[in-house]
Amino acid sequence: MNVQKKVGRLLIAGFKGKTMSEEIKHLIHTYHIGGIILFGRNIGTPEEILALTNSLQAEAKKAGYETPLLICIDQENGVVRRLGEGTTLIPGAMVLGATHGPTNAKKAGFMTGKELKALGINWNLAPVVDVNNNPKNPVIGVRSFGENPADVAEMAKNSMFGMQEAGVMTTLKHFPGHGDTSVDSHLDLPVIEHGLKRLHAVELVPFKDCIAAGADAVMSAHVYFPALEDKENVPATLSQSVITGLLREELGFDGVITTDCMEMDAIAKRIGTVEGCVQAVEAGVDFVMVSHLHDLQEQAVLRLAEAVGSGRISERRIEESIERIEKLARKYTSWDEIEENTTVADFVGSEKHHDEMKEIYQQGITEVTGPGIPITAEDRVLLVHPKNEYALMVEDKRYSTLTMAEQLKKVHGTVVSMEIDVGGPGDMDMTELAAQYDHIVVLTLNADKHDNQRRIVEGLMASGKPVDVIAVRSPYDAVYFPKANRIICTYEFTQSAFEVVAEYLAGKTVINGRLPVSID
Repeated sequence: MNVQKKVGRLLIAGFKGKTMSEEIKHLIHTYHIGGIILFGRNIGTPEEILALTNSLQAEAKKAGYETPLLICIDQENGVVRRLGEGTTLIPGAMVLGATHGPTNAKKAGFMTGKELKALGINWNLAPVVDVNNNPKNPVIGVRSFGENPADVAEMAKNSMFGMQEAGVMTTLKHFPGHGDTSVDSHLDLPVIEHGLKRLHAVELVPFKDCIAAGADAVMSAHVYFPALEDKENVPATLSQSVITGLLREELGFDGVITTDCMEMDAIAKRIGTVEGCVQAVEAGVDFVMVSHLHDLQEQAVLRLAEAVGSGRISERRIEESIERIEKLARKYTSWDEIEENTTVADFVGSEKHHDEMKEIYQQGITEVTGPGIPITAEDRVLLVHPKNEYALMVEDKRYSTLTMAEQLKKVHGTVVSMEIDVGGPGDMDMTELAAQYDHIVVLTLNADKHDNQRRIVEGLMASGKPVDVIAVRSPYDAVYFPKANRIICTYEFTQSAFEVVAEYLAGKTVINGRLPVSID
């Protein structure tokens, strides 16, 4: 194997389209890249996904790969979910955290892995093991299981076990912890100032537990930790003291280490994606991820090859990474299994899978205050919902707050829905509007960011009519509306979450969740 093909094994690349692109075919044949990442842009029906993954593997076999490609995806569930139509909606991390049931995390993990594997995806970039102890965190939030390190560790470990049992490789992210940041690393370099004692007591707890339990891979965070790295503004991804010193040597992790996407601004706008890839490998990572631009993908391989040729990186260092990568490829993939998997299994997106996950939603969706005045069969109900707004750059863009109206109308006779622009001037007379109805249901979405959204809810409550507030993403919205008739947190605005909360409002089911974060 020539040097370019050796270093090519360390690249994870993405591409556009629901069929294999010429660019990705070139990377497979010329450089023997080790992994491919799929995003929503690559996802069609289950049949289209399986056809895509099989075509990628067939190309790899034609190119002479000894082991199949590792094909990965961010299927965290909840707000970060890449699979679409025809697959099962599975609760995200904070819904699972609100069940306080590790067995639920394992069930959800197993079902996630089972459906991914059936579609030819053998590696999931999950679970998120960040401890979300900062209500203002712009990138983690409901992607976390909660704020208690021991609870996060137990839920993450069981999620990992479930996916592994289904035959899918897992990833702990984002090492050494992205939960207490107030900056999104997609946009800039976050800094976490905590000392070593605090990091070992909080941020590192879930990583330690999951590594001890048999973690497959760990994803680094583009976050700077002064307590761990002497050089100023060097993110964990590029830090030898973090990747090799802490993760490899101190914590004893011997699996695969991957970067987060190297095109994120925390790397790209500071030292550049290509140089960042070289420095990440120098720090000790096994995989560098370049998710979008083909030119950068190819340049990264060529620059790594140059670094080996010049002696900046030893060839043995590259071979160590290849050994780790191929060890996991042999564990989670086989050519025989791929060749047999030509038809989408009946269980993908099945009613049985939906019903099993619905039970978990019922255990996780949380009534923060209540029970309040119930909706009666005769009530005229006004549902007020905001236009879609996405808090996280990584979250799925296919969900709609409109779905709640559809679900509530299925279970209650008289529902009028109204969409509001939470960024608008807020001069509508909500009190006069509310007077025309018997009961009000209002959805909140990032209420901490919009004074207008809070004014709208307060105007509705001023009518004297019972107002149920449904926080459809951030549970921290609940703190703003202590006088609401009921406050319910769904943690995500997916159809299954809305199905359950609509049935609860109509008195047709129960919900039993308990907040996994403090909202004081």
